[in-house]
Amino acid sequence: MRQQIAAANWKMNLTLEEASKLLDDILSGPQQLKSHQKVIFAVPFPYLQMAGTKISGNANYHIAAQNCYTKKSGAYTGETSVDMIRSVGAAYVVLGHSERREYFNESNTMLAEKVNIVLDNELIPLFCCGEPLPVRGSDSQNAYVEKQLEESLFHLSNDQITRLVIAYEPIWAIGTGKTATAAQAQEMHAHLRNVLAKRYGNEVADNIPILYGGSVKGSNAKELFSQPDVDGGLVGGASLLAAEFGKIIEALK
Repeated sequence: MRQQIAAANWKMNLTLEEASKLLDDILSGPQQLKSHQKVIFAVPFPYLQMAGTKISGNANYHIAAQNCYTKKSGAYTGETSVDMIRSVGAAYVVLGHSERREYFNESNTMLAEKVNIVLDNELIPLFCCGEPLPVRGSDSQNAYVEKQLEESLFHLSNDQITRLVIAYEPIWAIGTGKTATAAQAQEMHAHLRNVLAKRYGNEVADNIPILYGGSVKGSNAKELFSQPDVDGGLVGGASLLAAEFGKIIEALK
């Protein structure tokens, strides 16, 4: 079975004290992970080391940075390198989140550079893709998302692409309370897997986890995750509530 993943994206939220307590509350919850299940906490940069210490000894729990820079080091005030991220124990880096694309003008070309430097430094990209509401309204979401994959990922080898986790996030459903129906999520996830299969073959595509991101909650996680091509979720607001995120973890296949 493919990896099934509950990934928490805390975005720019929580004080250090609040973040520490939230991790304690989640880790002390009743959820029991199976060998193919993972939980990833994408925490703000100042909390990476604290979070890494908290999860130490908890099998299948991992830490992710929410972004990285395209260069390994140098005079880039305010940026964070992959070496820094790896040195504090993070295993994953979230790349291409819709907020990075929209607010910070991150292009598909820039994201290809970030994917490269993350892979070159033995970290795992959690690569986000997805369409805004006007694209969905014009029924051109498939071509839009396919282009994101082609321009940011299709230079990778078969071995490299299998190290990625992909998250599909319909931008119109992030933080809006709107959620793609389970059928809509499955339709896009199946399309993404087909796009990957055309480039890399069925065997490779069948083993890449594809997460759904867009107002995932404890109340809808089980239905979303039950879809054959949905391998868990990239969770925003609900990941800031221990009991709610615990339900999402328990909903993994």
